[in-house]
Amino acid sequence: MWQRAFRGASAGVLGWLRYRLPHLCWNGCTKQRNTRALVRGLRYSNRPGKTGRLLAALTGAFLWDEERVREEEIIRPAEDMKRMRPGADTIRGQTSTDTEDQGWELVVDKKDFKLWRRPIEGTHLYQYRVFGSYRDVTPRQFFNVQLDTEYRKKWDALVIKLDVIERDGESGSEIIHWVTHFPYPMYSRDYVYVRKYHVDQENNLMVLVSRAVQHPSIPESPDYVRVRNYQSQMVIQPHTSFDENGFDYLLTYSDNPQTVFPRYCVNWMVSSGMPDFLDKLHMATVQAKNQEIKVRDYISFRPQDCGSESRASPERKNAAAHPAPHMEYA
Repeated sequence: MWQRAFRGASAGVLGWLRYRLPHLCWNGCTKQRNTRALVRGLRYSNRPGKTGRLLAALTGAFLWDEERVREEEIIRPAEDMKRMRPGADTIRGQTSTDTEDQGWELVVDKKDFKLWRRPIEGTHLYQYRVFGSYRDVTPRQFFNVQLDTEYRKKWDALVIKLDVIERDGESGSEIIHWVTHFPYPMYSRDYVYVRKYHVDQENNLMVLVSRAVQHPSIPESPDYVRVRNYQSQMVIQPHTSFDENGFDYLLTYSDNPQTVFPRYCVNWMVSSGMPDFLDKLHMATVQAKNQEIKVRDYISFRPQDCGSESRASPERKNAAAHPAPHMEYA
């Protein structure tokens, strides 16, 4: 009797579902088609911004189509460097008119180092821009040290964790999880960001772009404060070649450290943090050069050569075997 009652109740539930969800069919093929249609509907009805987070939560996969670093994000900082370069000789004393015309305020003016800032609309924070030069290391050495996550764990005492989580074989973009100490008594911060680099042999340029994203495999931890707003663009222009000492660099960045400290404290931390990092990065490059420390050569490096360092995005494995011509990524 109870079996008949169970079958009857099941039939009633199925009948109600057919009535309420008339567009869902009960054969495998149609169900798959409708699932894809549902996902497409979610993508277009929730644009922009929320799409990746929503679908990542539903599928448990990172959506490279939405979050990979795109070509225009590489081109923009390279164009900024071209506008700065005609005034490279003025770094010793004059101010770039083009930079000031874009609303940048010069706040540090030293030999081989200039720092500007401009307000981020709708916030109490600033975006920062650094233009500087180094003459005792090669662009290749400086670039490689900046990208090598394993070496950074050795020279940056603030690093708690720094790992490549996933790589997109099509574009070379990769997901980084970075956990870093903050000054006492603040909690440590963690960053999840996508990064991509491009080496332009013809124009003698190196570009590295990073920005914060969300990744389903890296949920927020109660041990750290997640920094949700972060972006950085670094452009390196050799004075001669990638393998001879001397280069200029242009770094544009913004960072919201998610703190309740007064505005001037936050802006001081952000504005002083990057120059301090650049000093440490430069010293680490000098040390690697003088002590012949082995650092991965990213200029000659292909994403598919990574081996076990990170897992490639499944839908991009085939594309990884055919990287775009004239471009090197990491």
